[in-house]
Amino acid sequence: MQTATYFDHNGTTRLDSRVLERMLPFMTEQSGNATSRHSAGRTARQAIEQAREQVAAAVGAYPSQVVFTGSGTEADNLAMHGIAAANGVEQVLISAIEHPAISRPAHALQWQGIKTGLIAADANGLIQPSALEIAIAEAGKQVGLVSVMLANNETGVIQPISEMAEIARQHKAWMHTDAVQALGKIAVDFAELNVHAMTLSSHKIHGPQGAGALILDKRVDIRPLIYGGGQEKGLRSGSENLAALVGFGMAAELSASGLAPRREHMEKLRARLEQGLTELGAVIFGAHAPRLPNTSFFAFAGIEGETLVMALDRQGFAVASGSACSSDSTEPSHVLLAMGINPDLARGSVRVSLGYTNTMQEIDAFLLTLKGELQRLRKLTAIAV
Repeated sequence: MQTATYFDHNGTTRLDSRVLERMLPFMTEQSGNATSRHSAGRTARQAIEQAREQVAAAVGAYPSQVVFTGSGTEADNLAMHGIAAANGVEQVLISAIEHPAISRPAHALQWQGIKTGLIAADANGLIQPSALEIAIAEAGKQVGLVSVMLANNETGVIQPISEMAEIARQHKAWMHTDAVQALGKIAVDFAELNVHAMTLSSHKIHGPQGAGALILDKRVDIRPLIYGGGQEKGLRSGSENLAALVGFGMAAELSASGLAPRREHMEKLRARLEQGLTELGAVIFGAHAPRLPNTSFFAFAGIEGETLVMALDRQGFAVASGSACSSDSTEPSHVLLAMGINPDLARGSVRVSLGYTNTMQEIDAFLLTLKGELQRLRKLTAIAV
């Protein structure tokens, strides 16, 4: 059964009808392999290169800097393992609030004798440039690679990436940022961020699942994860997912157009949401830091987050208890723990991530339903006690 109101846009987004329209011919009529020399193959190649141009334009990069992958997670893995392997990196630093798509491959580098260190977050969920300086100073080996996400997928907190990139460069380290959650919600400019590598994902911007990209500074040495036919300049072999890449390109183009009014709309929705949440007694995480306009991460003391998420789902509202990509864990959010939040309160965390199609009426209906569910759950808790 389709949930009536969707408030989980940081988890994934619905495919835009204009994106689907662009994809359909490549799902039903165009079947050429982009490496083939015949006309169908040339048509496929042209479509992929157009998508590459669209993705590059959306983030202020050159098409030659775009390496297509099968997902944002794959792009993150390519960045971490590929840069480390090609440059003899001995020490990697990542922020304490990274998505598992970065933290897990970073820790896997330890199997190769590469040390991984953490950059601390403050109580607002911010990674301060000074924290990077401290982490570099404390590193036992020369730091060769730093990765800090542009915007956190749980709190929505936006990080000062360009400042940290400058510090990384001063220490002769490569700088990567995972910009998956930022694209389509705030302006993302590869050159202005001053990083060497940046990860993007299609399905977070109303594109199809199964497509991602790594944007690379041309001076970066990197080794592939996947070897084979040499697609993507040898950095990502395998026949391209033509329809998905075409959709990714269209979604990227749409995400860059009309960004300001979409952002303003979502900011107004969140302001109304958080006013209501505060009146209901919620603790809002990262509220005093710059955040994505669509994200609100909160908790109510004494209420389990998973229980509340399921209760709201039964009432027709799709929200999340954290990252959709690590929902197999029953532990408190590692992001909140890194911020120093009490584990009991962290277990109550709920994330609402809005989209530009959401309405003020949906916010008001959500707050009314939430009030009723909180009363019901607290009554049940009192009876149990």
